[in-house]
Amino acid sequence: MTQLNIAIAGASGRMGHMLIEAVQKAPEARLAGALDRAGAPALGSDAAAFTGQPAGVAITADLAAGLAGADVLIDFTRPEGTLAHLAYCAEHGVKMVIGTTGFDAAGKAAIAAAAQKTAIVFAPNMSVGVNVTLKLLEFAAKQFDLGYDIEIIEAHHRHKVDAPSGTALKMGEVIADALGRDLKECGVFAREGVTGPRDPSSIGFATVRGGDIIGDHTVMFATEGERIEISHKSSSRQHYANGSLRAAAFLADKKTGLYDMYDVLGLNG
Repeated sequence: MTQLNIAIAGASGRMGHMLIEAVQKAPEARLAGALDRAGAPALGSDAAAFTGQPAGVAITADLAAGLAGADVLIDFTRPEGTLAHLAYCAEHGVKMVIGTTGFDAAGKAAIAAAAQKTAIVFAPNMSVGVNVTLKLLEFAAKQFDLGYDIEIIEAHHRHKVDAPSGTALKMGEVIADALGRDLKECGVFAREGVTGPRDPSSIGFATVRGGDIIGDHTVMFATEGERIEISHKSSSRQHYANGSLRAAAFLADKKTGLYDMYDVLGLNG
């Protein structure tokens, strides 16, 4: 079996550690590079030292050095960092798995443009369970298209910088598409004061930030006499890492193109 050479961005962060550990345990993958921001305390140290089994790969801020032997870069950092990595990867033929959230329209357009030069899996959530949940929500929305109020509640740790979460927004987009609506027009992201009666065509969002919550998402379909809730709750980041490796393996025979986890899992159609 040919090993896939994988580099990890944000190598000294929580998600970076989880990804490195997953790569180290996967017989079909090899840690080929580790990136972090300039000035990060961990620069120069072995990327896998925290596991007790050094990988012989030093964390670097130099993209050329960090990506020299990589087939795929897995990136769960910040939009500005990911876009800098994206430009390099597109020019040098390094494939990408992008789990970063919080991109604006220009950032998403840059990812789509880069996918003409290299292969990219871009998804707000790499969890297999979350993506199956998205498929369930698509089905549910079509059944609850009349008379049901739709609310999306998400909770994350105190360090998360964007809101609503990328996963919550993706849930809203999936539901809106299934109902023939545009989330930009029907999404309600804040309520305060005298708001008036609820618009029956709206999709509401509520955000919680606190403690060390990994990620909880619940979609509520509420009508008179009943309430249906579809939830996904994370107790570990491990499933994000496992899904990311699955996405990286999916890209092994791809040259160019923009894909999502539906493509990776065969959930399209």
